[in-house]
Amino acid sequence: MIRKVLVANRGEIALRIMRACRELGIETVAVHSTADLEALHVKFADESVCVGEPLATASYLNVPRLVAAAEITGADAVHPGYGFLAENAEFAEIIGSCDIKWLGPAPEIINRMGDKDQARRTAMEAGVPVVPGSKGICTTVDDAAQVAAEIGYPVMLKAVAGGGGKGMRPAMNEVDLRRAFPMASAEAAAAFRNGAMYVEKLILRPRHVEIQVLADEHGNVVHLGERDCSVQRRHQKLIEESPSPAVDPDLRQRMGDAAVKLCHHVGYTSAGTVEFLLDEDRSFYFMEMNTRIQVEHPVTEMVTGIDLIKEQLRVGSGESLRFTQEQVKIQGHAIECRINAEDPRRDFAPSPGRITMFHPPGGPGVRLDTHIYGDYVVGPHYDSLLAKLICHGADRTEAIARMHRALGELVVEGLPTSIELHRAVLEDPVFVRGEATTRYLDDRMGDLAAQLAAESA
Repeated sequence: MIRKVLVANRGEIALRIMRACRELGIETVAVHSTADLEALHVKFADESVCVGEPLATASYLNVPRLVAAAEITGADAVHPGYGFLAENAEFAEIIGSCDIKWLGPAPEIINRMGDKDQARRTAMEAGVPVVPGSKGICTTVDDAAQVAAEIGYPVMLKAVAGGGGKGMRPAMNEVDLRRAFPMASAEAAAAFRNGAMYVEKLILRPRHVEIQVLADEHGNVVHLGERDCSVQRRHQKLIEESPSPAVDPDLRQRMGDAAVKLCHHVGYTSAGTVEFLLDEDRSFYFMEMNTRIQVEHPVTEMVTGIDLIKEQLRVGSGESLRFTQEQVKIQGHAIECRINAEDPRRDFAPSPGRITMFHPPGGPGVRLDTHIYGDYVVGPHYDSLLAKLICHGADRTEAIARMHRALGELVVEGLPTSIELHRAVLEDPVFVRGEATTRYLDDRMGDLAAQLAAESA
């Protein structure tokens, strides 16, 4: 078994990883910026190392300092969590070259599946359905226009090296495309140092459904069912649930089989997620693969009883998966709400500040993953995620009711948060009926904002 893990992250995911390590008897090393000196992940770890100033580029993204922290503390493994360097193949390769275990897939797989053009071609090679689109990179707007004319509008422009919704623009016609292409390419170049684009057919009202996979170093791959992540804003997920209200056992098996097939094809190891778009006619198409643990992994843990972080640690230690596909069972229903330091009444403007009061919810089936506490200062330097509230019920109706109750108990005062928006969504008939698509907030935000304004008046 791995002896000591350096967690190359911060916030709730760093705490989540450290808790799994502690239960397995593994020591942990926290890294932190000067802004995070009083952070819980620093206090919780067995050791800690300051790696730089508040800006992420000077600390959490500073590869030489992270490597040095691992070496001076004697860490024999690095877990990157999500975000920051979690899908950075160069970082993974450097860690491996130092004889330190990278708790994720091999660098070449991160590169292959992180490049959307390569990932798309890889899915096609594996026989996994993909959305019609360009067969390669579109280097100019004329290339993109030609592809769009062949597959038909509307289309979606996507950054080859993109993620988190950056470098993505819809185009309903050629005028839209020629206007959007330079903006999307420039945004991608600024965010990822790669302005290359590709074009896909735009499915107007899809669901975003992803399959959680686990794979060991002995060729065993299983999937753990699906998560529905359709409630999102600007391609950023807000609410996730498992199982999806749109997926029945037959569709689950077909999507799961496709995800497992892709993993076998690339020789994948560790935890990962294969993301699909689900059309209204129940056709599904490969969108991308996340070669890391996901923010929303707890909903899968709640319905399967499988600790994904512990499985990553076991697989990283060379162990075989401890269960087969037939032994994976989906029990009940789970929902996760991301609690962000954002103001939905002001177009989700970030809201840094001091938390003057914090009270977590409790009761049956309630889990709160968070790094905040009373008097905690939410700074402007990092992601606005404060907490993930996850509720499990015997069925979807109970999970919704339990989440609504838990949100009512959750107190975060001192700055605006997304708590009330989540409560409004849970009361909305479209969501309650399980009919939300990726267009949900675009279509309903006006009504939800009016409801929030009326409640605060």
